[in-house]
Amino acid sequence: MRVTPIDIPGVLIIEPDVFRDARGCFFETHHQRRYADAGIPGPFVQDNYSSSVRGTLRGLHYQQPHAQGKLVMVMEGTVYDVVVDVRTGSPAFGRWYGIELSAENRRQLYVPPGCAHGFCVTSERAAFLYKCTDYYSPKDEKGVQWNDPALGIPWPVTAPILSAKDQAFTTLEAMNATGALPVYRP
Repeated sequence: MRVTPIDIPGVLIIEPDVFRDARGCFFETHHQRRYADAGIPGPFVQDNYSSSVRGTLRGLHYQQPHAQGKLVMVMEGTVYDVVVDVRTGSPAFGRWYGIELSAENRRQLYVPPGCAHGFCVTSERAAFLYKCTDYYSPKDEKGVQWNDPALGIPWPVTAPILSAKDQAFTTLEAMNATGALPVYRP
C-alpha cells in the first residue's frame, strides 16, 4: 500500500496493493492497523454506497458539528473526486484537490473531518463506497456550492445532475459568514 499526503492537512491518497491473476484481482479495501499506521485514524462506524449515472454530481458535503472523516473509493466506473478544506484556521482553508478514482486504478482518498467532499460521475455509471468516522446526522449536514466561483473547481460537466439539496448550497464565503464551518484542529 502506498500513501501519499497532499497539500491539504490530513488528506491522503491511498493506492492499495492489488493482486491480479487469471481469476481477477484481490485487494484490501481497509485494514485498520495498516491504515492507522499510515495516518488514517478511524474508527469507521458507518459504510455508505451510492450508484449514480454519468453527469451526476454529489456534493460538496460536510457535517458540522458531527464531522465525518471519509475513506472513499469507486467499485465500478469512474468519478472525478474533490475535497475542499473548509476548516476555519486551516493553513489550506479554501484550497481544493481533485483526483480521478476508478474501479480500474483502485485509488482511495481519505477526507479528514471538517473537509467538504463531492464527486462527479464520468463513466456511464459509477458505484461509490465510503467509510465514515461518524454517523450520518441530517440536522448537521451542510454543503458548499459545487460551482463556487471563488473555488474555481474544473468539474468535468457544466450542467450536472444535482439533488435539490445540492442545488440549494451557497458559497464558501457565505457559509463562513454564518459561522457554520468547522474549526481546524492540527
